[in-house]
This record gives sequence, structure tokens and C-alpha cells, in this order.
Amino acid sequence: MNKQKRILAIHDISCVGRCSLTVALPILSVAGLDTSVLPTAVLSTHPGGFEGFTYRDLTHDIKPITKHWQSLDLKFDALYSGFLGSFEQIDLVADLFNTFRSNDTLILVDPVMADKGVLYSVYSSEMVRGMTKLCSMADIIVPNLTEASFMLNEQYMGENYSQEYIEKMLKKLASLGAKTVVLTGISFEKDKLGAAAYDSKLGKISYAFNKKIDGHFHGTGDIFGSTLLAALLNKFSLEEASQIAVDYTHECIKLTVHAELERRYGVCFERAIPYLIKKLGLIT
Repeated sequence: MNKQKRILAIHDISCVGRCSLTVALPILSVAGLDTSVLPTAVLSTHPGGFEGFTYRDLTHDIKPITKHWQSLDLKFDALYSGFLGSFEQIDLVADLFNTFRSNDTLILVDPVMADKGVLYSVYSSEMVRGMTKLCSMADIIVPNLTEASFMLNEQYMGENYSQEYIEKMLKKLASLGAKTVVLTGISFEKDKLGAAAYDSKLGKISYAFNKKIDGHFHGTGDIFGSTLLAALLNKFSLEEASQIAVDYTHECIKLTVHAELERRYGVCFERAIPYLIKKLGLIT
């Protein structure tokens, strides 16, 4: 009997605005993966570009859900965490990793907590330390430059960095515990943007770039992380998966700009799904 890979996505739900679970679930599903979800919080909208949003913390639901899954003897091929709604959730997700991890389970942590040099309003230095600890349990982490700076307790460099600096940062991040690091939002040329990946087991650093489209686009980090995981679980190499994730994210942004859509609702990833399916080799 063929076995379909089962993924657990641990993210918040923004009821309006394409990010977190409303992005991760369709992307992983269209990649042929049986995707289960564990919501960490429910927001009426995502926080970017909307005021007065509601926020419901789901910390107290995590343990009962986990216990029920244990009673069902569920197995997961990958565990994928993103935004966590409280400091208490960090230990709960760490316990979940320990409970469901096996020798064949891939754990990817996106330490969603900061951007453009600033922590998100719901995060604190205590949560940064906790998220760093959670990242140490992962096989792969996908921080942006701001998150990486906080995790390493280093000054945020903005756009004033060299390739040598990025490669040193990749190795420092890997020394925290995760053997594979994909650092997002990297640019060495003004018209290109992408990611740097480091496989510490192979000692290999690779880069993936596409054309830079000016502007701020909500939810692109979630699109990148979800696509990276989808590609890895479809047996692409880290270098190939990083390029697929960069290219698909670029395609989503390009379609959003071309359609002149209101950007605070996130990028138009739905119209780019046929592009992703082709990139993953799921259709010819």
C-alpha cells in the first residue's frame, strides 16, 4: 500500500489576509501532502495593515489536542511550526516535537517573530530566547535577517552586509542546533532577492535568487517556508527546493502587482498554484 506523507502545520489562523495557515494548508496540500493543522491563535485579520483586529490565544487547546492524537497513535512525516501565540506555547510545541518525532520525521521551524529590525509587538526578549531554543530542536530553520540577528544577539545590519557576513551568520545559526539553515530576504545586487541555504552536514552553502519586486508584501515568508517544505518532501535537494520556493514566491508577488490588487490582503498565491505544480513536477 502506498503511503501519503502526513504533515503537521503549527501556525496561527488569520481569518482575513493570506498568511500562516491559510497559506500553508493549500500549498502543502496541492503538493500532494496530507496536511493536518494545529492552530496557535485565531485573529480576525493579520496584524499588517489592519487596525482593531481581534486575537484569541489557543494555548490551552494544544495539550488536549496532542493527547488525543497520541491516543490515535498518529505519525507525522514532518512537523512545521511558525507563529506561536504565547511564551507558554514554545514549551508545548517543544513537547509536541519530542512526542511525534521519529528518525524519519523532518522538523522545520520558521521563527516568525520580527521583521525590518523590529520584534513583533506580541514578542519579548524572553520569547526570543524560547524561540531560539525551539529552533535548536529543528532539522531546518528559515529565519529572516532580523530574526537571525535576534537569535544570535547581534546588531541588525539592515541592507549593509556582505556575502562573507551572510555565510558567517549561516554557520553561527547552524551552531545553535539545526543542521540546515535557510536565511531569507538576501540580496547582493539591487535587482535580485532570494535566500541563502547552508547544509552543515555537507558543509555546503548555496544561493537562490530571482528578480526583486519593490514593495512590502504580507505573507511571503509563509509562502516561502511552505513551498520549501513541499519541495523537500517531494525529494528535491535543498538547493533545488530553495530555488523553487524563491521562484514561486516571486511569481505570487508578480501576479499581485500585475493585477493591481490591494496588498494588505496578502499576495495572490492562488493564481500561481499551477506554476507551483509544474515546478514540483506533479504535472507535465
